[in-house]
Amino acid sequence: MILVTGAAGGPQGSTGRQVVELLLERGEAVRAFVHSDDHRAEELRKLGAEVVVGDLREISSVRPAVRGVRRAFFTYPVTAGLLDATGVFAAAAREEGVERVVEVSQLDAGPEAGTPRMRRHWVSEQVFDWAGVGAVHLRAAVFFENLAVVAAAGEGGELALPLGSRDTLLPLVAAADVARAGARLLLEPGPVDPICLLTGQMATIGQVADAMGLRYVDLPPEQWEERAMAVYGDPYAVEHLSHLWAIFRFIGSADHPLYRVTIERPVTLEEFVRSST
Repeated sequence: MILVTGAAGGPQGSTGRQVVELLLERGEAVRAFVHSDDHRAEELRKLGAEVVVGDLREISSVRPAVRGVRRAFFTYPVTAGLLDATGVFAAAAREEGVERVVEVSQLDAGPEAGTPRMRRHWVSEQVFDWAGVGAVHLRAAVFFENLAVVAAAGEGGELALPLGSRDTLLPLVAAADVARAGARLLLEPGPVDPICLLTGQMATIGQVADAMGLRYVDLPPEQWEERAMAVYGDPYAVEHLSHLWAIFRFIGSADHPLYRVTIERPVTLEEFVRSST
């Protein structure tokens, strides 16, 4: 039995949902952890998953979900509660003797990273490591899906972001590639590298806009934050993204040690756009 959190999916990439589907296609027994018992949960049942409903931040929900599980996929949306959920999940997984937890982190997670969310991801990684549950950290680049959300909310065919020049570089990845890496590591019988860097493509923000058929607009940071609150409705998400865009704007078109494509045969930006339209 493999436990997958974030299994219902959502606008931030739906890696959990995609991991469930990949594992079921391979004939694995999957327990899908969801927050709400809605139509998405019913779809998971129809696919063949065992569905459990609960709150990842609540130990009384997570302990029974982890029971009998030997491997698990952990992901948490860009909102408040990451470290609460990490602590609860790590404690329950250690208690149950889980042998591998594959968890979604961020590309530059570290104690001095440029956004609060990335620093929290580093703390989350440490907690999973201390728990002794065979943690594997998927340090993923910016999801294509993140930019698609911004594009969908744009006005008049614009991709408006506070990224400075059209030449500002972004490390990008498709959520599908992150899910494939997660599923592969969950099924790998032998030892694996505990840190997996996942970047599928480097592109400038101008190239992203062109691929989406949009005009890139360099939005002042204050104006971006105002618009972002209307789109995301979550100050935590706006805080993270505002800091993230500021990092890329500062780096600009310069080379960076993390700007290295690491996925073989990744989904390209053009492929992602075609599949989304």
